[in-house]
Amino acid sequence: MAINGISFGNTILSSSVQNLKAQMADLQNQLTSGKRSTTYSGMGANEGFAIAARAQLSNIAAYTDTMTKINTNIGVANTALQALSDIGKQLQNAANSGSQALNSAGQTAGQQTAVAEFSSVVGILNTQAGDRYIFSGSTIYTQPVASSDLILNGNGAGQAGLKQVISERNQADLGADGLGRVAISSPTATSVSVAEDASPSVYGMKLQSVASSLTGATVTGPAGTPPAISVDLGASNPADGDTISFTFDLPDGTSETVQLTASSAVPTPAGSFAIGATPTATAANLNAALTSSIGTLAKTSLVAASAIRATHDFFDQPPQRVDVTPPATLATATAAVNGTAADTVQWYTGDAGTGSARATSTVRVDPSVTVQYGIRANEDAIRSVMESVALFAAVTTSPTDPNGAGQISALNSRVAQNLTVTPGQQNIQDIQSDLANAQTVMKDATARQKLTQATMQNLVDQAENVSTDEVASQLLALQTDLQASYQTTAMLSQLSLVKFL
Repeated sequence: MAINGISFGNTILSSSVQNLKAQMADLQNQLTSGKRSTTYSGMGANEGFAIAARAQLSNIAAYTDTMTKINTNIGVANTALQALSDIGKQLQNAANSGSQALNSAGQTAGQQTAVAEFSSVVGILNTQAGDRYIFSGSTIYTQPVASSDLILNGNGAGQAGLKQVISERNQADLGADGLGRVAISSPTATSVSVAEDASPSVYGMKLQSVASSLTGATVTGPAGTPPAISVDLGASNPADGDTISFTFDLPDGTSETVQLTASSAVPTPAGSFAIGATPTATAANLNAALTSSIGTLAKTSLVAASAIRATHDFFDQPPQRVDVTPPATLATATAAVNGTAADTVQWYTGDAGTGSARATSTVRVDPSVTVQYGIRANEDAIRSVMESVALFAAVTTSPTDPNGAGQISALNSRVAQNLTVTPGQQNIQDIQSDLANAQTVMKDATARQKLTQATMQNLVDQAENVSTDEVASQLLALQTDLQASYQTTAMLSQLSLVKFL
């Protein structure tokens, strides 16, 4: 009978020892790295879930990075918007101060401040966050606003700036005789007519209404083409204290009233017309008083209203200019025409779409959430501040003009009013509110993502990480088994047939 050698047993035991050594090496690697394995195949059945979780964690990291950048952009935008708001308030305070003292350049202290502040406004609207212009809408790599000097003064080579546009509109609104495109005449010996000089026409003062308490007078209008008001004293004079009032609409949407009182006082008080010996003489006095009062109104309030409207037209898109197509001239023009890039400074060169400004920059911050944070420099609230500052900076008044104080007073009151927040109109705070809402959405998304991140990370940890305490315990047990195997191997290696028998 054949007797097998003990080498067979040694071979089986040696294989067992090798397995134990391999397990021990694996446990040592786990203890060092904290991971189950260095390969996906060694991670176990749950590694598929871990891979999906890692992808979600990567997306969350990308969303977090995106929101950090957006919050930075919004922070820069809010700082810029607040600076614009502060400039608007400063200018409003200057306008409300009522200062009418002019320097040699024909400007008040408030206007001189506006000259400096206008450069600041342009700089603010050209603010960049990183490499993007934040007030340029969707065209983030395009500077949105032209230089302050170009806007005010043009390029000297055919492109008109704001000052030229204001001057042209002023001439068109005043007319050749300086009466605001209003014609005053006496069709009959006892009557006075006040009429617009042309119809249709967008320039000059427009007759709105007339109110009269003149005894025995017949007052009609406004009626006809062009509109006219007729006042016929008839066969009798008005009584002392009787009044007549003409209300005119001005180019900026405001209205002004000229009121005259019949008076027998000598000298005739301001704001009155003398009652003559006959209705014919009284009508002549009314004509003269109306001519003087309407002329004063034209050279004060109309000048200011014209500058306001010209500035609004200049900052419109496209800008509006006085149409002087022959045979029209600046004193006789009746219509406006679109300014082109060839003849008028285009102050805003950013995205000029008609959709929501906020929607010009839209980004996803969560699988189901997007935020909008775009801004355009031509939004109503921003443009309103810019118009007022530019207007104040551009207008000059001759220090020797007897109507200068009236012009400045009318300008101050209109600028202050235009900078007053009106319900229903967009203001700077509305834009800041939109941006704050975007930040709130991102804050909520961040909170949700942190919870998801913790869950996903826990899933990855459970699938891939090991407990060092558990591994250490397994390692100690394995060391004991390995030591026993070594001892058994040593004993078997000394076994012979003689010893066996």
